[in-house]
Amino acid sequence: MTDSPSHPSPNLDPQLERSLLGIEIPPCPEILIRIMDEMHKEEPDYHRLSDLISADVALAAGLIKTTNSPFFARSQRARSVHDALTILGLRVASHTIAGIILRNLFPNTPIMVRFWDASARTARLSAWLAYKLDIPGFHSEDAYTFGLFHDCGIPILMMRFPQYKEVLGQANRNTQTEFTAIEESLVQTNHAVVGSALTRSWWLPEDMCQAIRHHHDLTALTPDSTLPKLHRQFIATTQFAEHFSQQQLGLDFTEEWPKFCAASLETLQIDEEDLEFLYAEARQVVSASE
Repeated sequence: MTDSPSHPSPNLDPQLERSLLGIEIPPCPEILIRIMDEMHKEEPDYHRLSDLISADVALAAGLIKTTNSPFFARSQRARSVHDALTILGLRVASHTIAGIILRNLFPNTPIMVRFWDASARTARLSAWLAYKLDIPGFHSEDAYTFGLFHDCGIPILMMRFPQYKEVLGQANRNTQTEFTAIEESLVQTNHAVVGSALTRSWWLPEDMCQAIRHHHDLTALTPDSTLPKLHRQFIATTQFAEHFSQQQLGLDFTEEWPKFCAASLETLQIDEEDLEFLYAEARQVVSASE
């Protein structure tokens, strides 16, 4: 990845565009563009899409594996790419493929493996939580996609800034200041705006792109927040999922949950009794995903 300036989309606001100067956003992969082109046709050709995806063995295997994940609670099982496209639907399938491609763009170093494993775990727990809460209009597939992509700016910044691991450590330990404000003070940008720019250029829904941009914003879940309800549900769900992971696996706790706990409970309409039940079941979910 080079240090040459990227070319953000012209519809980005000036503040966001300035923060992305010198950050190279990976362009949307050709295979994803071809998939999206086919999806937007009046009558998409599932067989053509299946052939396109099946040409990449790792992509095909990843799509089928995700389709058969127990966290989506589907009775059908996919045995082929065509099955996966039919079961998931083209929109969810395209998001799954984007996630697989994104992971493969970065070197397979131990720190990256840990990052992607944590992202996958957050995605699975987010899908499970959305399913358990059964909130109208809030779908487990979308919660999965958001959980998978919400921190996707982090590996880009890891590649750009050698000291970024230390930046993350400082941001994780700070009890008062917004996570992204710490990043901006040290590298003049943050992973939320970088992730938002990437997901927008990779055709993810605008509501997810906006929620990614604000997922560390301490005002995002306040009663006077101007963010739409779905954006707030995405943010609250991933906060829960990351907290569950840290609690159940004995990982180092960050300071994000204390900052977002009360507002997340309110956003998802979870009371203390619900919380204890969810903690108990989350143990099984995390254990099954490891």
